[in-house]
Amino acid sequence: MSEIFKNIPVIPYEGPKSKNPLAFKYYDADRIVAGKKMSEHLPFAMAWWHNLGAAGTDMFGRDTADKSFGAEKGTMEHAKAKVDAGFEFMQKLGIKYFCFHDVDLVPEADDIKETNRRLDEISDYILEKMKGTDIKCLWGTANMFSNPRFMNGAGSSNSADVFCFAAAQAKKAIDLTVKLGGRGYVFWGGREGYETLLNTDVKFEQENIATLMRLAVDYGRSIGFTGDFYIEPKPKEPMKHQYDFDAATAIGFLRQYGLDKDFKMNIESNHATLAGHTFQHDLRISAINGMLGSIDANQGDMLLGWDTDEFPFNVYDATMCMYEVLKAGGLTGGFNFDAKNRRPSYTMEDMFHAFILGMDTFALGLLKAAELIEDGRVDQFVEERYASYKTGIGAKIRSGETTLEELAAYADELGAPELPGSGRQEYLESVVNSVMFG
Repeated sequence: MSEIFKNIPVIPYEGPKSKNPLAFKYYDADRIVAGKKMSEHLPFAMAWWHNLGAAGTDMFGRDTADKSFGAEKGTMEHAKAKVDAGFEFMQKLGIKYFCFHDVDLVPEADDIKETNRRLDEISDYILEKMKGTDIKCLWGTANMFSNPRFMNGAGSSNSADVFCFAAAQAKKAIDLTVKLGGRGYVFWGGREGYETLLNTDVKFEQENIATLMRLAVDYGRSIGFTGDFYIEPKPKEPMKHQYDFDAATAIGFLRQYGLDKDFKMNIESNHATLAGHTFQHDLRISAINGMLGSIDANQGDMLLGWDTDEFPFNVYDATMCMYEVLKAGGLTGGFNFDAKNRRPSYTMEDMFHAFILGMDTFALGLLKAAELIEDGRVDQFVEERYASYKTGIGAKIRSGETTLEELAAYADELGAPELPGSGRQEYLESVVNSVMFG
C-alpha cells in the first residue's frame, strides 16, 4: 500500500521551544504526570466522520478539502481507502483509538441488508489493519439523524417502522463495536426532540427512547459487551427542544427509566456551552453523579449559536476539564476529537496541524491541572468554606440526625446568622492564573 500522507513524518515530541509545526510541544506520551503516563491520562481518539469524511462543506458552499484518498467516493474502494488513511494518520500521531458511526464506515445502501453486508466487509478490513498495531476502538454509534427517515427522531419517531429501523441500526452498530473491541457505545440523540408541542406527545416519545435504549442494553449484554453505554447531551440543535439538553437532564432521564446502572455521559465541550453551561459544569455534574464516562474534545465559537466543532486551543478550558477528570479518578472512555478543520484549512498537512493543536492543548491542560491540585490552595479553600458543617449543628445536618423543629429552635436562639464567609472568587481566579502562567 502506498503512503497517503506523503512528506508527513511520525510526529515527534520536541518540547515547548520547538518551532517545528509537525512536532508536539506539550504532548509527551511517556511523561509521568500525577503517577501515570500522559498517554494513560489522555487516551486520544480520532473521529472517523470528521477527520476522514468532513471536507469543508457548509450550507453556503461545497467541499474545499479532498477526502477521496485516491478512490471514488461512494464506493467500497473509498471506504477501504479511508481505513488506510485513518490508520496511517493515527500511527503517525501516536493516537491509539478511533470512534465511528455506522454510515461513516461505508456508503449507506437503499436496503439495510446490503448496508450490513458492507459493514461486515469493512469491519473485517479494519480488523486486519488493527493487527500488529496498538490501535483500538474507543466507541461506536449509529447515525440515526442524517437520513430523511429520521426527520422526527429515531426512538422518538412517530413511525413504528422508523423505530424498528433505528433498532436494527443500533443492533448492527453494537455488533460492530463488540467486533472491534470497543470500550463504549454512544447514543447521540441528534433529532430526539421536538419543534412544537402542538404535534408532540412528549411522554410517549421519551418512553419510546427509553425502550430503545433498554433493548440496546439487553442485546449488548447478551452478546458479551461489558463496556459502558453513553448518552451525549446536546441542546437545541438540530431540534429546537432536545430531550438530552444537558448532563443533568440526561442523568434525570436515565434514572427515571432505570437506565443509570448501564449508562454514563459522553460530554462534549461545544454542547455544554450551547446549553449555557461551561464545559467544566457538565463534567462536574456527571462526575458527582458517578456518570463521567467519556469526552468529545472540541470547542465552539461564542459568537456563533451552533455546533462549530473547532479543534480545542483554549488552554484555560482544557485545564479546568483535566482538573475535573483528575479529581474524578479518570475516564472509563477517552478523549475523542469530535472536531473538524476550518473550511479554509483544506490540506492534508492541516489535518495534522489540527490534531497536534488539540493534543498539545489537552496535554498542557493536564500539566496545569496537576499543578493546580498539587498547589492545594483551591481545594483547601473549598474545604474551609464548608467548615461550619464539620461540628455542632452543621454536623448534625450532614449526618441526618436532626429535625426541622430542632433547626428552627436553633435559629430562634441564634437570632440572626452572620454573613457567610467570602467566596473570594477573584482570589481563586488569581490562584489559577498564577499556576497557569507563573
